[in-house]
Amino acid sequence: MHLTVFSAYAYEQPYLTRAAQGQHELRFVPAPLGPDTVAQAQGSQAVAIFANDDASAPVLERLAALGVRGVAVRAAGHDQVDLAAAQRLGLRVANAPDYSPYAVAEHAVTLMLALNRRLRLADQQLRAYDFRLGNLVGFDMHGKTVGIIGCGRIGGVVARILHGFGCRLLGYDIKTNDELRQRYELTYVPLEQVCAEADIISIHAPLNEHTRHLIDADLLAKMKPGAMLINTGRGAVIDTEAALAALQSGRLGYLGIDVYEHEKGLYFNDHTLSPRPDQLFAALLAHPNALVTGHQAFLTREALSNIADATMASVTKWEHNEPSTCELV
Repeated sequence: MHLTVFSAYAYEQPYLTRAAQGQHELRFVPAPLGPDTVAQAQGSQAVAIFANDDASAPVLERLAALGVRGVAVRAAGHDQVDLAAAQRLGLRVANAPDYSPYAVAEHAVTLMLALNRRLRLADQQLRAYDFRLGNLVGFDMHGKTVGIIGCGRIGGVVARILHGFGCRLLGYDIKTNDELRQRYELTYVPLEQVCAEADIISIHAPLNEHTRHLIDADLLAKMKPGAMLINTGRGAVIDTEAALAALQSGRLGYLGIDVYEHEKGLYFNDHTLSPRPDQLFAALLAHPNALVTGHQAFLTREALSNIADATMASVTKWEHNEPSTCELV
């Protein structure tokens, strides 16, 4: 099958090529899928897209008109795809749900530890030969209460790691998991209770109509004073302006984000020589108690390999007119 890979970055191309094993012909397009680039899928029976590509209804209609019959999402999240439009157009859609919960969970805990122990400031001071410790005081993770919003695969691994640290675990999810309760002593509670009691809150929820700005000004006001908020899910689950205001007021003690609700067109590319008009993002970067990474939580060798394998497995199924094991539509 001929496959056009949009947002095809150099770091993942070898993994995709290996996974294709010569069975599929790949066309790598560095640009994201969108109205201006969709024509580059001409001649392909399927496309592979990434987190910030545009698979809205108008783009899917163009793909279908070009003869594309499948859309493989190289990620677990699929909020960039209009699934209803895909179903109407007869387009198959699959994602890569199990590529590596460890990669994202470990990055979430990395953000917690780096913020707690003020590693960004410590590194800056040390490089200036300033070895004073007065402004680098952190806290023990042991004994702290951590709230996990979204207790699926990734949230479950976060629970496992933090249970090992000796944390008290609270969970919020529309579904409950008895294993997390029994093995890691996680207690499911309402969202407001998570906010009121947790010293650290880690978000692992998908983005949909129910979770957009789930963490808003009202919930931020209910959080424990000085709490830490971590987001490695989707950027728009947090109202970023409200989170920054809470951080600036001191109500929120720390903010660590690997995703940003306005990251489309910003992340995954070199903007070294570009103007910086996004004042909200600039304010986040400037705040001493904020730590921002550029949607890199997934970025491990194991995850890249698993994403490539899942993508090609779906394409192979479609080539034989069979549903993928990761089929969404």
